[in-house]
Amino acid sequence: MRGLGAKPETASLCRKSSAPGFPEPGSLPEPQVYVRIKPLRCNMDVLPTISVLIPTFNGARFLRGAIESVLSQGIDDLEIIVTDDNSSDDTAAVVTAFSDPRIKFHRNLRNLGAQGNWNLGLSLALGKYIKLLPQDDLIRPGSLIKQVAVLDADPQEKIVFVFGARDIINAKGRVIARRGLNQRQAGRVSADVLVKTCVRAGTNKIGEPGAVLFRRSAAAKIGRFDGSQPYVIDLDYWFRLLNCGDAWYLAESVSAFRISRGSWSIAIGRNQAIQYAEFLDRMKRTKIIRVQNSDVMRGKAIATINNCLRMIIYRLLSQ
Repeated sequence: MRGLGAKPETASLCRKSSAPGFPEPGSLPEPQVYVRIKPLRCNMDVLPTISVLIPTFNGARFLRGAIESVLSQGIDDLEIIVTDDNSSDDTAAVVTAFSDPRIKFHRNLRNLGAQGNWNLGLSLALGKYIKLLPQDDLIRPGSLIKQVAVLDADPQEKIVFVFGARDIINAKGRVIARRGLNQRQAGRVSADVLVKTCVRAGTNKIGEPGAVLFRRSAAAKIGRFDGSQPYVIDLDYWFRLLNCGDAWYLAESVSAFRISRGSWSIAIGRNQAIQYAEFLDRMKRTKIIRVQNSDVMRGKAIATINNCLRMIIYRLLSQ
């Protein structure tokens, strides 16, 4: 069985997080926090290579599509962990309709919020590589095996995660735009360059969780998701992972990020500029990032402009 605590750190910049520690495989973060409705029957001596975590809350409308996008990847060696944050819709019916034994379904006895639900998924993951896929989003066909191949080809674990371009889709699944690293070819991106790119752009250039596949071993070193600034809960994690190594970029679309009325991203996006500024200050104060003050100032200013434009565009496209 793969363990979490035995391997020494290989990168001097990979510092322990102040967040709660990352649990052992399959351990329970809080007693009686969930009910296991659809357990996975597996041999604990042969763990899956990939864990795809799908945290959900009242997301029945698009959840089936998210699950199907994972199952259609053509990879047997994976598990899908759906953590339902005490939904009041038909989430349970959607998940239990699947007969695939790779699917686990856990329903929280009380609402934990995004941070608690995401971290519950982490605590249940058994895979060597982990992807968190929001309930509204999709993994593009064939993309998961390409991301796995990059990490498999790096036994020294210098690359901590693989990310790629992603499509922005509306409620009907129509592609509206594509995001990625501008004019960037596929390949290795140093941690310092990637962090600086995000800071100066005033936004998350790495992408939403569905675009990223990261190593469990790196996650074990940095701890859990920190949702103190909900809008950047994912970017916070990417920056902390980049203290453990570099990233690899795939120029093709690896996921689809859905904009729809009622989506969580729109709900929390109203305070994006404020949260981004607070996030950068915290990252600088704790020395998670190493950038110039001028970069931070630029990022804060652009984040304010981005916030106004993004909310207008999201409202138009979510109709």
